[in-house]
Amino acid sequence: MRLEILPVLGIGHVSEGDDLAALIATAAPWLRDGDVLVVTSKIVSKAEGRLVDVPADGPERLAARDEVLAGETARVVASRGPTRIVQTHHGFVMASAGIDASNVDKTRLVLLPVDPDASARALRATLRERYDLDVAVIITDTMGRPWRNGLTDVALGVAGMPAIRDHRGEVDPYGNELQLTQMAVVDELAGAGELIKGKCDQVPVAVVRGYLSATHADDSAGAQALVRDAAQDLFSLGTAEARAAGLADAATLTEAPGAAPADPAAARRAIDAVAGVVAPGTVFTLVDEADVRAGLIAKVPGWPDGATALVLGSPPAPVDPMDLVRFGADMHRLRIALAVEGVGSTLLPPPAGSPASATLAL
Repeated sequence: MRLEILPVLGIGHVSEGDDLAALIATAAPWLRDGDVLVVTSKIVSKAEGRLVDVPADGPERLAARDEVLAGETARVVASRGPTRIVQTHHGFVMASAGIDASNVDKTRLVLLPVDPDASARALRATLRERYDLDVAVIITDTMGRPWRNGLTDVALGVAGMPAIRDHRGEVDPYGNELQLTQMAVVDELAGAGELIKGKCDQVPVAVVRGYLSATHADDSAGAQALVRDAAQDLFSLGTAEARAAGLADAATLTEAPGAAPADPAAARRAIDAVAGVVAPGTVFTLVDEADVRAGLIAKVPGWPDGATALVLGSPPAPVDPMDLVRFGADMHRLRIALAVEGVGSTLLPPPAGSPASATLAL
């Protein structure tokens, strides 16, 4: 495969209502079938009128920007000082919801297109119907990446080609069947186009030639196929936000054992995790059914139905009222540590005659 990346020069300033297809076709009469147009989302937004008026400077500008950002935000992922990483209503996770103040008048802000996939399909259809050009279209914007410094362009919308090249089920040269490999090819092409577009060169469109042998029908999920559902995202919150959410969950921890049998190793890890912060002399003892069956520990009287293990807790002796308060807090610490390990627990009433002890059913 031989790839060429070609700049489309001479498009110039784009304003609301401009005909992007005409601007691109005029600036690049050399376009041909199978080319991939890599189009900066900013000129799409400008042509579609996705601009808002704001004060040129001062606190009023910051307040107006914050209001615009709130309107473009579906949820906040992380905040550090003035920086906001948010999920947009499209599902994209990016800084400031993609709101841009560069290459635009100081009294305006540019928002992302409402539906980048639809914008890509519309531009592709116009080029096909008016100019008899069968090209793919990728609409791009710049994003940061978790774990890595620096920015790169990624695809927000696509038409005429799949967003993902799925290699699952293929066999590599060593005979290994690929199980997980799905390449975000439109992101790779977006980054390739950015190599010649740049941020200050006013080249908002690039053409990648040689990648496609033929375009595809516009019946795929578009770039939405790249959006990972938050429930499947292992990093759906920033570190501080995840910690705050965990503390909030800990404050409302429900009394419920787990649906599955408790993993003794997980319970022991939880006990070890709190060992250094509980009151000196507080002891937690894990009793599981395997210990009982092996005869190592006699079954605890009143073992509740459904429990597969118990944690017996005892405070330091002798016990005064403040020790009992601390012991209650230590038991809650242990319940939180168990929940982190995926082990549900229920705090049982103290055994008769032993008000200074406590039992967790797992």
